[in-house]
Amino acid sequence: MDYPDLRMRRLRRTETLRRMVRETVLTPDDFIYPLFVREGKGVRNPIASMPGQFQLSVDETVKAAREAWGLGVPAVILFGIPDHKDAVGSGAYAADGIVQRAVQALKSALPELCVITDVCLCEYTDHGHCGVIENGDVANDATVELLAREAVSHAVAGADIVAPSDMMDGRIAALRCALDDDGFDQIPVMAYAAKFASSFYGPFRDAAESPPQFGDRRSYQMDAANGDEAVREVELDIREGADMVMVKPALPYLDVIRRVKDTFGYPTAAYNVSGEYAMVHAMDKLGWGDGRGLMMESLVSIKRAGADMILTYFAPEAARVLGE
Repeated sequence: MDYPDLRMRRLRRTETLRRMVRETVLTPDDFIYPLFVREGKGVRNPIASMPGQFQLSVDETVKAAREAWGLGVPAVILFGIPDHKDAVGSGAYAADGIVQRAVQALKSALPELCVITDVCLCEYTDHGHCGVIENGDVANDATVELLAREAVSHAVAGADIVAPSDMMDGRIAALRCALDDDGFDQIPVMAYAAKFASSFYGPFRDAAESPPQFGDRRSYQMDAANGDEAVREVELDIREGADMVMVKPALPYLDVIRRVKDTFGYPTAAYNVSGEYAMVHAMDKLGWGDGRGLMMESLVSIKRAGADMILTYFAPEAARVLGE
């Protein structure tokens, strides 16, 4: 029997050989750690659907960010949970809002940490939608005006990057103009450019206390079947001034991540969302898979698909594994 001249297994024989020819290298520099901030002091409310994650008061947010920073994670992204919600999400753009105060505390305690803020209204509205409701629907242009106010308020507080996640049309241009007009022309915009309407967001809505009180978000978040539309959304956001673009969720949309990176070559982020995180923990708890192995394989796959940055609740845990 003739055997092949090229034996692919030769370079898989030992861990050292595998390391030497590894094509995709994951490091803590790739991670952005999402944190949920709420009012109070000394608050660490466990999130039942996201084991190991918490709603944190500002002081506890600083502690969590300090731990992540110590492990080599360079950035966090903040989601606010206000005590008071109203129809127009006024807490989102209040100068003394929960995220604004968290930004100030983080930049005071950890000046070199990159602090990113989620710019959206869903956590702040009493109806749970991402904008102003008019005639039973989210009013695009009225919402964009408030998002621009929110982004500027985050920049005033000291945010390093603002990240609009609302999926309103034209919001990147509006945020860019508002930031520039207020003297924040150096603040980058990370656009949730291809954000799909997804069943993987369930645990996040528990964590952020932001499920829609009626209907759903399919009139503004993308249909899961549409890859070409995702590319057009990304192109529009880049034209409007986005400095970085994001695909959300990550694992069900690895093909979109690759298309976006190959098409535009822009700094590309992917959000390893709450449902993806919860699945790994569920499999590990049930004994159906090794949680650590599932975590690392998932993150490597996202990076291999083309992501330069990965928003992930695994950030500290994965950084520890990489540091071993």
